[in-house]
Amino acid sequence: MRSMETPDDTTKPTPTPPAAETAGTSEPAAPATGIAAQDWASASADPRYRAAVVDLLGALAYGELAAFERLAEDAKLAPTLEDKAELAAMAAAEFQHFAQLRDRLTEVGEAAVEAMEPFSTALDDFHRQTAPSDWLEGLVKAYVGDSIASDFYREVAVRLDSDTRTLVLAVLDDTGHATFAVEKVRAAIDADPRVGGRLALWARRLMGEALSQAQRVVADRDALSTMLVGGVADGFDLAEVGRMFSRITEAHTKRMAALGLAA
Repeated sequence: MRSMETPDDTTKPTPTPPAAETAGTSEPAAPATGIAAQDWASASADPRYRAAVVDLLGALAYGELAAFERLAEDAKLAPTLEDKAELAAMAAAEFQHFAQLRDRLTEVGEAAVEAMEPFSTALDDFHRQTAPSDWLEGLVKAYVGDSIASDFYREVAVRLDSDTRTLVLAVLDDTGHATFAVEKVRAAIDADPRVGGRLALWARRLMGEALSQAQRVVADRDALSTMLVGGVADGFDLAEVGRMFSRITEAHTKRMAALGLAA
């Protein structure tokens, strides 16, 4: 799960804080309350919250493992040895993120494989339905598709206990793929402007598939959906879920601009 941040300067991606923390203003985030103000030891006393976090970490862990596998596959399509080496380094970083999540699940007494299993079918289906046909489509998928998932997890993270939030944000760190993807895609469009139209259509398809997949995962897991609509996470109601997806869509539009593509 690569964290592809959306830059304000569309020529150079720079990290941005979670959308739920910024809320489109320069004012500091409000002090944490409820579960967000607790550590894992306190928050996990609620079995519903514990189940939701195990689901969240399981979904993230499988996403990171899948990202590692896909980067290794993408390297086979790389046009130069330099590009292959860049992707190999990013793949290694993704595996380290997976290892952090796996170790955390073990630490809290959960089997990582069992935590990941409920999400394997949905994620595998998404990747099967959005298999890139070439090197550029692979870069756009990593930049756009994974970023949508990262935005979703960042939105959730601000309402997690402090220990879990720190871990989630750490594994969403950019592995360097954002800058790499933007540079390569922009260069390809400059060389042949016709490429832009094809990749814009591809990115729109990725957006639709990614949002559908995210909604499917949440709907299938009671504990996770309860967290999102306010059952165990303070102040997160159905209206806020709608606003959350609006923020994710807005971030997608900015990423398209960073790539030089029309949303």
